[in-house]
Amino acid sequence: MAGERIVIGLSGGLEGEILIRRAVKVLDGAGGGDLLAVHIRSAEGASQESTSALESQRRLVVELGGSYHTVAAQDPVEALLDFASHAGATRLVIGQSRAHRLSRLLTGGTEARIIRRAGDLDVQVVPHPLAGRGTGRRRQRDLGRARVAVGFVLAAAVPIVMQLALAVIEHSVATAVLVQLAGAVAVALVGGLWPAVAGAFWSSLLVNYFSTPPVGELAIGDPQDLLSLGVFVGVSVAVAGVVDRSARRSKEAARSRAEAATLGELARGATRAEDTVGSLLEQALDVFGVRGAAVFSGSAFEPASGAGPGARLLASAGELTDPEREGRDFSEHTVEPVDDGTWLVLFGRTVPAADSSLLGAFAAHVLAQLERQQLAASRLEVLRLAEGNTMRTAILRAVSHDLRTPLAGIKLAVGGLLQAAVTYTPGEKQELLETIDECSDRLDALVGNLLDMSRITADSVRPLLKPVRWLDVVPPALRGLPAGSVRVELPPNLPAVDADAVLLERVIANIAENAVKYAPASDIHVTAASGGLSGSVLNGHPAGELRIIDQGHGVPGRNVPAMFRPFQRLDDVSQSTGVGLGLAVARGFVSAMGGSLAAEETPGGGLTMVIRLPLSTGSDITGHDAGGAGPDGGSAAVAPAASPAVSPRETAQ
Repeated sequence: MAGERIVIGLSGGLEGEILIRRAVKVLDGAGGGDLLAVHIRSAEGASQESTSALESQRRLVVELGGSYHTVAAQDPVEALLDFASHAGATRLVIGQSRAHRLSRLLTGGTEARIIRRAGDLDVQVVPHPLAGRGTGRRRQRDLGRARVAVGFVLAAAVPIVMQLALAVIEHSVATAVLVQLAGAVAVALVGGLWPAVAGAFWSSLLVNYFSTPPVGELAIGDPQDLLSLGVFVGVSVAVAGVVDRSARRSKEAARSRAEAATLGELARGATRAEDTVGSLLEQALDVFGVRGAAVFSGSAFEPASGAGPGARLLASAGELTDPEREGRDFSEHTVEPVDDGTWLVLFGRTVPAADSSLLGAFAAHVLAQLERQQLAASRLEVLRLAEGNTMRTAILRAVSHDLRTPLAGIKLAVGGLLQAAVTYTPGEKQELLETIDECSDRLDALVGNLLDMSRITADSVRPLLKPVRWLDVVPPALRGLPAGSVRVELPPNLPAVDADAVLLERVIANIAENAVKYAPASDIHVTAASGGLSGSVLNGHPAGELRIIDQGHGVPGRNVPAMFRPFQRLDDVSQSTGVGLGLAVARGFVSAMGGSLAAEETPGGGLTMVIRLPLSTGSDITGHDAGGAGPDGGSAAVAPAASPAVSPRETAQ
């Protein structure tokens, strides 16, 4: 028993889970082994399969450490035994046949055939709640009750009409039999087998009474006439059976084509990534003719009892009442399991058994979409954590290296001034004090940008938007730059833009400092225009535009979209110049104010930074309205500079 290898034969019904768990118990008792589940798909059994049940069983087998297989075959018994033989199975676990009891009594059922042909293979037959539920009643409903009822009416009327037609002409027994046979075929086409059989016997009585000597009696004088009537009844029943089978197959084929088209549409939607849970539920409304559809989850959900007091609504479509949304009572609706703890509920109509396969396919697609949403959410969370880790690592690297430079300068200067044994001239003291002041300013700028970047990545920047004119913010933003390094050319009477004046000053200062640092010998100038003059628009609305233009070496066009990643500098710039956050902070602040910051190549060489902000309507706007967040908390729809790639150029701030 140490090498136990169990093969489970799955028919596609709900009993498969029972077989799997029984096989696991056998393996546990044997001290372990291999578990293989195989679903044998045949043309005759495909209509009785449950797609959702098979998917659930596949997942269960995989979770239990087994393998799942699907085999298409004309003879399920032969295919199952061949699979078990090639897999080297020591035991075969199958469910009790769902054939009708009379059929099992006469033939022994599918399990009897497997046992007879299994040879030395140990076969274990597991009874289950669905065993013994035959398909005879289902076949009776294949053509519809109304159609069968009409068939019985025709079975009573058509032979009489045929006999009346024969009465006006002189005819033989053979002619009467052929005419009535035509009527029996017509009845079979409409009502199926049993109306045709009833019509054939009724026709034989009419032929016997009106056309077979002695006429007017049910007696038959000529043995050949008796043979003719017998052949007529036999042929009528045989033809009726063939016609009935053909009619049922045609109806099944039409239903299968419709299901295949629906499933194909579901598959195409999933491939196009447009097949959300909501769209699936919307499609279910039309396919199943229900007024509402919903997906519920919850451990306390008990659809079998018709109630779900602990159910939680995940998605819905169509018209649902408040009790239905709260999952109180599902006893009169269709409930299809999606997985353990998740259910697809259709409101307003009980889905017939003929559509169970299609309903199971919908449930399987719903499960796939729910898992897809979970994977997408997990991916976003992983990306967010990864970006946070990258940011924290970069900040730690900056703190451990870049911030040490100004601190070291301050420490050396202060240490020198504290040396009592050393006498400094007034000029030397002034130089040391200027070093302390310069390093302190650098340190303040570095820490400020680090804090700003942390606020941006944490979505905690909420600007207070008010009407702001470019002339009010540009001069203060350029005060920290060397005199004459930047030329300002702002047209008069420019309309105001919606912005936070403090944040906008920081944005302009960072960009201007970046230009002075990397294009010190070039002509750097600042100009502005309104939406009416420049044609600038932002999200379909007129925008004000500020351009900071330099005539330096510029940046290759392929690198322009990737200039705003944090902690990036020019390749030839010393690490001591800063941590590379100026443009990242600038873009984050502009985005928080509802604007945009872009980089363009300057005609003739150089780089142009373009700040666009919406033209003001004259009223104050909070950061919430602008999609940002501020120091006082709240969330921001800010997309800071966390996405751009490596830039060859950045401020040393």
